[in-house]
Amino acid sequence: MKFKTADWFPFLMILVLVPCAIAQNNPQAAKSDQQDTAPPATDTQKKNVQEYIELLRSNVRQEKAQIMGAVMQLSADDAAKFWPIYAEYNAELTKVNDQRVANIEEYARSYNQLTDEKADELVQNAMRYQKMRSELLAKYYDRVKQSLGGITAARFLQVESQLLLIIDLQIAASLPLAEEKS
Repeated sequence: MKFKTADWFPFLMILVLVPCAIAQNNPQAAKSDQQDTAPPATDTQKKNVQEYIELLRSNVRQEKAQIMGAVMQLSADDAAKFWPIYAEYNAELTKVNDQRVANIEEYARSYNQLTDEKADELVQNAMRYQKMRSELLAKYYDRVKQSLGGITAARFLQVESQLLLIIDLQIAASLPLAEEKS
């Protein structure tokens, strides 16, 4: 299986540049002397963030599908079996990711007033998300294995896991670390 840099480059650029842009435009991601007195986001800002998240999600889903298609190297018969399963997986993953987005948005809202209790709540939510995503991957690994065999299922799991790790790294890199407020 050959990986072409040209196939991966657009996807990787989206994953690298978009979180950087979010971090630059996120007043809570940047430290400043006025951190505790920052005005709350307006409804327009919230709407813009939601629209941006949806745009990013659609671009990432499209790029993921393109990479998955290039790496899976499926015959026409196997593709006819795989892509409906992958579409169902992505639909369920989107629902799970909605919880992640909500948790990140809550972290952003409470970042300046983060308490031990709130930090624990956010971490517990993040761990629940990771567990749900892991269970979802296992479920769809089994479905792909039943339809296309163990090797194809393993390749699906490897590629999807690698793509998710790249996305996770970019998200984690764009979020500020929790800090004690003095």
